[in-house]
Amino acid sequence: MNFSPITDDLFIGTTPSTEDYDRLRALGVRLVINMRVEYRPRKDPHPTPLNLLWLPTFDSPLVPIPIKSLQRGAKAALDVIHNGARIYTHCAGGVHRGVTMGAAILIAQGMSPRPAMELIKEKRPIADPFAFYIRPRILKFARQWNSFVG
Repeated sequence: MNFSPITDDLFIGTTPSTEDYDRLRALGVRLVINMRVEYRPRKDPHPTPLNLLWLPTFDSPLVPIPIKSLQRGAKAALDVIHNGARIYTHCAGGVHRGVTMGAAILIAQGMSPRPAMELIKEKRPIADPFAFYIRPRILKFARQWNSFVG
């Protein structure tokens, strides 16, 4: 598992294995958001399992990441963060889909889209929130989120 701390309550990375759940739990993570369509999350066998949210999406310019999935993930993340816990969002490589969800979470917390994308890129250099098909989804999420909560 390769991941980067983005803020005090957000981590973005690659797909965790069942064995990685204990490490995430030790970091204070209570919600894992899986953005991979091709990989269903594995159950957490721990007596107090992590919450696992599966929002299956494609990493393709031909199939845009659904805004409703980003909204669902952001709402779930805000609930967890407001209760003092942390979030881990991932896709296969922690470059596009998990990054898009991470940006959505930062925007839901009040950040503007560009600073959110820049922060993610700074903290996780492999991330590509400015990819030609990712950036528009982040900007669209921000417009819809801000009109929803505004």
